[in-house]
Amino acid sequence: MTGNDQSDALDWRDGVPVSLRFDDPYFSLNNGLAETGHVFHAGNGLPGRLRDGFHIVELGFGTGLNLLATAQLWAGPGLLRFTSFEAFPMDAVDMAKSLAHFPDVAAFADPLLEQWAKGARVIHLPGIHAEIIIGDARETLPQWRGRADAWFLDGFSPAKNPELWSSELMAEVARHTAPGGTFATYAAAGHVRRSLQDAGFVVERRPGHGHKRHMTAGYLPQ
Repeated sequence: MTGNDQSDALDWRDGVPVSLRFDDPYFSLNNGLAETGHVFHAGNGLPGRLRDGFHIVELGFGTGLNLLATAQLWAGPGLLRFTSFEAFPMDAVDMAKSLAHFPDVAAFADPLLEQWAKGARVIHLPGIHAEIIIGDARETLPQWRGRADAWFLDGFSPAKNPELWSSELMAEVARHTAPGGTFATYAAAGHVRRSLQDAGFVVERRPGHGHKRHMTAGYLPQ
């Protein structure tokens, strides 16, 4: 997402937050938690690859659902690192309303919401150290000095938020990926796959979640 540190304007459809800026829901209308598991966890070979120090990086923090689902997935021992890039941070009230859909992760949602409401952008959850970097990812990612073992590419639809899927940004994603690192995304648009291939990833089209026929996943050769 692009822009300054300001909340996104929302609509609510069947209780699901929808960005008015991008006319796109923040999570799947067909069970967002299951989509996280199918796309981002299974797509990156998790939990089998998780270990102490494993670093997950995300484009599009949104409601924080992917972070919470990952906290639920991680049994330890050790500490995961989770970094997310977000341009339009959701306010705590809207985040709480959104996450109320997912009682299975309430044990992690409560401490996230408590910290988020106080303005924290470094979040501590059991077994996870998370940092949410606010700002235009086209500016913040090139300046970032970390590397991902796994990427969650979870911006709004490429058709509605093309800035977050540009070939230039996908090249930065590859540059900030450890050798053998992976990515997964619900997006299956041909130009997204080509941009990731051009960036150096081995790219696969896989079955999507719910009504989505396809998703995309891949890895950076060692």
